[in-house]
Amino acid sequence: MTDLSIKPPLQLLIAAPRGFCAGVDRAIRIVELALEKHGAPVFVRHEIVHNKFVVDSLKAQGAVFVEELDQVPDTAPVVFSAHGVPKSVPANAQARGLSYLDATCPLVSKVHRQAERLVAAGRHIVFIGHAGHPEVIGTFGQVPAGSMSLVETVADAEAFAPADPANLAFLTQTTLSVDDTAAVVAVLHRRFPRIQAPKGEDICYATSNRQAAVKAIAAQCDAMLVIGAPNSSNSLRLVEVAERAGTPARLIQRAGDLDWAFLDGVATLGITAGASAPELLVRELVDRVGERFTCTEREVETTRETVAFKLPRELEAAA
Repeated sequence: MTDLSIKPPLQLLIAAPRGFCAGVDRAIRIVELALEKHGAPVFVRHEIVHNKFVVDSLKAQGAVFVEELDQVPDTAPVVFSAHGVPKSVPANAQARGLSYLDATCPLVSKVHRQAERLVAAGRHIVFIGHAGHPEVIGTFGQVPAGSMSLVETVADAEAFAPADPANLAFLTQTTLSVDDTAAVVAVLHRRFPRIQAPKGEDICYATSNRQAAVKAIAAQCDAMLVIGAPNSSNSLRLVEVAERAGTPARLIQRAGDLDWAFLDGVATLGITAGASAPELLVRELVDRVGERFTCTEREVETTRETVAFKLPRELEAAA
């Protein structure tokens, strides 16, 4: 039996940047301000961001989360999630006379506008992303059916057989693995030299920065914990980045999910959080680990983020 009064030493390397990004901050604030403006309930189509703690906190304030618009009563206000929605969703909301707010991350909206412009120019779009992810569904819903093809892997890119190979463009989901996406893009460029690349990087700054921060510390760690939800694409990618560096990594939603056996033999533990996870969950985990270890903590910052996004015009006065 372990004597918990004798706590072994443990070095904690905390990745920075980590946790909330500007798009997540904005989306949560939109729901909070909608509740202040309209009172409860405010309906939210899909999880506003992929984090159970955040969703439960907003539920406690009066937000009601639904998956489809037909679950929203005719007179209730509704917010669309940060992942974006197909054009049919706001069109249906307007047809029903619903009061709605769009919390789509501006960086996702940028991809939507690029898709529209490319299709209008007669290009067929190769979209690199994960099938079934709400961001992918939302982006496909911006353009006519058949004008985009989904590619998930290098093998998919090798097998892709377009009708007009000389008239292609590609776009990507904003929360992908930087390395995996680069490999897929390399295949597309090799096979289709005239394919048009997006203007600027589609993978968002927060996803790229959090992956770079994990790369910076993973080799120094015996193990890594990533705080995030199992349906959070950017959080899952952080686990993959650590594992590819040869560091065992686990995704956990809360400190209470920690399996102590995972820390057996660990002298240096890396900690980060996906873009939908609030900082208080990081502090909760550090406190939890401190119950069994004498921790020394060091933050390793690879870049400083200063991005901020404006709120929808109708909420600016309430902010």
